[in-house]
Amino acid sequence: MDVTVSDPLVGRLLDGRYRVGRRVARGGMATVYEAVDTRLDRTVAVKILHAGLVEDADFVRRFQREARSAARLSHPHVVAVFDQGADDGTPYLTMEYVAGRTLRDALYDEGPLSPERTLELLDQVLQALAAAHEAGIVHRDVKPENVLLGRRDQGNHGDHGDVVKVADFGLARAVSAATNTSTHGLLMGTVSYLAPEQVTHGTADARADVYATGIMVYEMLVGSKPHEGDSPIQIAYKHVNEDVPEPSKSVPGIPAFLDALVLRATARDPAVRPADARVFLRHVRRARTALRDGVDDPELTQDLTAFRRPAEPPTEHTLIAPLEQIRAASAAALAPAVALRPDRLDDGRPADYADVPDTDEPEPPRRAWWLRAPLVGGLVAALLLAGGLTCWAAGIGPFTRVPPVVDVAQKKLPGLAQESGVKFVVAGEVYSEDVRKGHVVRAAPEPRARTWRGGPVQVWMSLGPEVHDVPRLAGTSEDRARQLLGEARLRVEEVQTAFSDTIGAGRVISSSPEAGTPLRRDGEVTLVVSKGREPVDLPPVAGMPFAAANTTLTALGLKVTRVDAFSDQVPAGQVIDQQPQPGRVFRGDTVRIAVSKGPEFVPVPPVARMPVPQAQKTLTDAGFRVQVKRNPVYVGLNVVVTQTPAGNARARVGSVIVLDIV
Repeated sequence: MDVTVSDPLVGRLLDGRYRVGRRVARGGMATVYEAVDTRLDRTVAVKILHAGLVEDADFVRRFQREARSAARLSHPHVVAVFDQGADDGTPYLTMEYVAGRTLRDALYDEGPLSPERTLELLDQVLQALAAAHEAGIVHRDVKPENVLLGRRDQGNHGDHGDVVKVADFGLARAVSAATNTSTHGLLMGTVSYLAPEQVTHGTADARADVYATGIMVYEMLVGSKPHEGDSPIQIAYKHVNEDVPEPSKSVPGIPAFLDALVLRATARDPAVRPADARVFLRHVRRARTALRDGVDDPELTQDLTAFRRPAEPPTEHTLIAPLEQIRAASAAALAPAVALRPDRLDDGRPADYADVPDTDEPEPPRRAWWLRAPLVGGLVAALLLAGGLTCWAAGIGPFTRVPPVVDVAQKKLPGLAQESGVKFVVAGEVYSEDVRKGHVVRAAPEPRARTWRGGPVQVWMSLGPEVHDVPRLAGTSEDRARQLLGEARLRVEEVQTAFSDTIGAGRVISSSPEAGTPLRRDGEVTLVVSKGREPVDLPPVAGMPFAAANTTLTALGLKVTRVDAFSDQVPAGQVIDQQPQPGRVFRGDTVRIAVSKGPEFVPVPPVARMPVPQAQKTLTDAGFRVQVKRNPVYVGLNVVVTQTPAGNARARVGSVIVLDIV
């Protein structure tokens, strides 16, 4: 069903300029449409405030404020804001239209991204955020939904042709120091990407964007968020009380410096994180260089780790935002950004274009959220007096400890869950050199960590040692063979070379072990790569007896074909000629040699009684030369009397036949 059919805004001309087209996305605050700027004849994205919010001056101010803050940014990796206005009392923004998909779409379609592609996209995201931070703007809503991947022809592109555009600076506001994240009692931003200080203190600066970006990097590498939960309050609690795990724990093979990069960006203490996106970008570019060169960078790992310090032990942090607000914020996790592909419309992931108060215009005084929500305020106050966070309001029971579960068989998990009061959820299967197949490799939260009674504990089951078959490599190029081995999680131990009559130069002749042999992960394979056909020097064999010539040539790996021919000069059985002539040939080539049969003898035609001209022609046609001799009784008849050799005698071709004429 076309979602735009019943939309009264479709087809409308806004402000006499923007012709509204199909709906791209709809969020809780505004709807985004594809439109045509009839004045400049270009496609734009138009963001129109929902009719129910037009009467709310607060929302209108923040909607207009989004344009002012975003319009301050002019950068190739920031979605540009072109115009702001109102049509018949309905405020709207016009923005750059980015045809493509979001990073969230890419993760849905492709799953975890390679480290190389992750850093390629991250580089562009951080360029955009660095420009914002240098302008004193904090994005506050960094997440995959707000990272657009445009097409190749829309700007500078990375190695994969993706042009990154960071969208929805609707939560951004100018800052000169830390600013408050909550407004009207709503916790702005998506709970899965909230920095701990946003949850506990309600403050956010450039380092909160760094934290959210670090969470996003983890998700790009692993394919899932580092902190999951059944409710927003559980996720927020984990952001405050649990460190982000190393990505390599979920995806073995990720370099240590990438682990350190993610952990540094997602440090719970904001003082430990990179100060802003520009600093983070410098670390990322060092990591890209290491990946490109295919080397480890222990110095980078050390640099990133040296500044990390152990977080303070959890003190049951009190959440500054009420539970209802965190639940509301979690709905933004599935919000698309300015422009999506048509097949992503209305698929349960609405757009989120929330705003924050203006710093340029004073806002009317308003009551704090705890005064407008006495029940929630009283609850938080009671929890504060109790000295910690106890999440009874969210229906969560008291804390318990995650039991030791590593190396426990899957069939024993139900009983262990009943004993410990947690719920085990199988999150996936991973290879393990140490844990038997069908047993638990690791858990999150980790064993002995505090968690809610009845809360979920994710476990990853062992597939046993990672074993891969050696792929079929014969006939492939060396580069392709290396790629196939890499895809099979194997590596090249050694490359040997050899000549081959059948495999072209640069292609694999064979592998050791051979194709189909099972090897453990990172097992080593030796390749034998062809140098092409082996060159040999062809010697002269003319004048040699055929047997000797044949032996000489076959010993060089050459093939011999024989052609017999008459020769007046070369004795029978000896080589008259060879093709090709002496010089450089290749092993396996064919040499054609002509072998003498000696002189050729043929019958002499009888020409007695023939006129001399006729006799001469007959003999020359037969390959003979003619000598005419007059008989002593020559009378002028010019007729052959006798011939030497006689007619029908055999004579060598080219010999002289003497004619006696009268």
